[in-house]
Amino acid sequence: MKPLVIGLAGGTGSGKTSVANRILQQLDPSHVQVLQHDSYYKDISRHGDLTPDRVNFDHPDSLETDLLIQHLRMLCDGNAIDQPIYNFTTHRRLPETNRIDPREIIIVDGILIFVDKRLRELMDIKIFVDTDADERLVRRIRRDILERGRSVENVMAQYLSTVKPMHLEFVEPSKHWADIIIPRGADNTVAIDMVVTKIKSMLRERGRVA
Repeated sequence: MKPLVIGLAGGTGSGKTSVANRILQQLDPSHVQVLQHDSYYKDISRHGDLTPDRVNFDHPDSLETDLLIQHLRMLCDGNAIDQPIYNFTTHRRLPETNRIDPREIIIVDGILIFVDKRLRELMDIKIFVDTDADERLVRRIRRDILERGRSVENVMAQYLSTVKPMHLEFVEPSKHWADIIIPRGADNTVAIDMVVTKIKSMLRERGRVA
């Protein structure tokens, strides 16, 4: 049977991962697989002679969404996939891949996952995490400095030149396609409980238990 596919979108630093973790806490993790759109960033070599500081990593073209769609369809058909592993420090894909097996629930996580109609049409539930812009910026700065080895100046320059403009052009408008909008992210326990209730209801309709 086709798995239940849940799309989880929102701006950078909106708390998508925290929301996903809260959802997972109320389900059986062995039944859930999470696909990160970030894993499908194109290797820096795919951008010709451009250096990382000249690449717009917040534009849909920076991601190999075609491959994500292919992989999601394979998982829906019951086949395992070999997901790319992307290094955010070097902006390159690693030679090895991550083996992903099909599960009853697949969560697709990413800021731009609602932009492509083909990807949206594979989703049973589309969730948008809506968080204040200042809070998202603070989280972005903290993450990029601690996890990706970048400076405050570098993070701010990227935010002003590409992150904010691309959010306004692609991410914010994609909220239109969401079935559910969760304000305040993981702090909104009422909304998350409602999402989990809906997930369990849809699984029961398919004769499955989360």
